[in-house]
Amino acid sequence: QVQLVESGGGLVQPGGSLRLSCAASGITFSMYAMGWYRQAPGKQRELVATIPSLGSPNIADSVKGRFTISRDNAKNTVSLQMNSLKPEDTAVYYCNARHRSSGYELWGQGTQVAVSS
Repeated sequence: QVQLVESGGGLVQPGGSLRLSCAASGITFSMYAMGWYRQAPGKQRELVATIPSLGSPNIADSVKGRFTISRDNAKNTVSLQMNSLKPEDTAVYYCNARHRSSGYELWGQGTQVAVSS
């Protein structure tokens, strides 16, 4: 079954940390660039970070220095380490896979991250 399954969201206080994980199945993982996007209430979905199968990750300016994306091609997983979280990081976070040749995309179901005291 082709799917992306996210985990690791939750409620955290400002300044705290969370680690999101996304497990891919049914795809040749190494052929896909992986990424995290987020959508806050009333706002458009925005890119957080992407990482190709080989090469350097791309991190949005809004989270640069606080968030780190990594992938494990042996385990078909991609992770997003989020540190120094701010209330404005509150959103539903979505895992994305995009085939590096065809552009075919997959999305996960999303995981809620809430940053509040």
